[in-house]
Formats: sequence, structure tokens, C-alpha cells
Amino acid sequence: MSAPAKPIAVFVDADACPVKDEVYRVAQRCGLIVHVVANMPLAVPRESWIHRVVVSEGPDVADDWIAERAGAGDVVVTADIPLAARAVKAGAVVLAPDGRLFDEASIGLALATRNLMDGLRSAGETTRGPKPFGPRDRSAFLSALDLAVNRLKRAGFVTR
Repeated sequence: MSAPAKPIAVFVDADACPVKDEVYRVAQRCGLIVHVVANMPLAVPRESWIHRVVVSEGPDVADDWIAERAGAGDVVVTADIPLAARAVKAGAVVLAPDGRLFDEASIGLALATRNLMDGLRSAGETTRGPKPFGPRDRSAFLSALDLAVNRLKRAGFVTR
């Protein structure tokens, strides 16, 4: 007899995540477990399937917590490119809040672009920040999350 399948979990890099409410709605509808990870207490709905995780302050502490736990059958929601790379390497489905999918094919370019922009800023160059988050981004994220969850279910991963 095989071991029971691990339920699909969503790990949210929550400090500046603009789509937490969308994650909660999809998770409730689809029966997912959600881990909301931040280095300060955030208000989250009181549901047994939502776990608020408060990590100590420090660089990359929340990222480390997520990277140590996320793997195949999980979804990671983050705009942090190095965390996205770690999660992709671990086999997780990784989505940016604007719905972009980070995978083996796209993460190398995303890391290179991030490093280039970081180098330019360090050299004193003025660069534009990210474009404002809007309704299209929210809609694209919802579509991408639904698609990711449905693919995981078809691959045999289960819900809570």
C-alpha cells in the first residue's frame, strides 16, 4: 500500500504580497493549505487551513523558511527572484503576484535580469521600479493559480 499523498500547499512570501486575499479565496474553493510567511505578524483569516508563520527578522529568513519546506506538489507565491529560483529547483510551482510563472525555462533569465539591474543600481544608475500593480495583474494571478492547482491535481496531488 502506498503512502498517502501530501496535500497541495501554497507558501506565500507575505511581507509585500498584494494577492493574499486571492490566495485565500482559491485555497478555500480548492481545498488547499496556506502558509503565510512574514517576519512580522500579519492579519490572516482564522481558518484551520491557513497557517500564519512569523519568522525572526533578518535578511532572507522568510525565504529560507519557505525554501526549506516547499517542493513538488506545492505552490510558492513570491516576487523575490532568488527565492523563486530556490523553489523552482526544489520542484515547486512558483508564481509571481502578477501571474508570471517561474520555471526551469524562465528562472535563469529572471535571475540574470535581477542581477544586472542590481549591478546598475549599485553603480549609481537610476532605474525604474516595478510597474504599479493593477486589476489585470490580479486577474492574471488568479488564472495562473487556478491553472497551477488544476495541473497539480491532474498530476495526482491531493487537497486537504
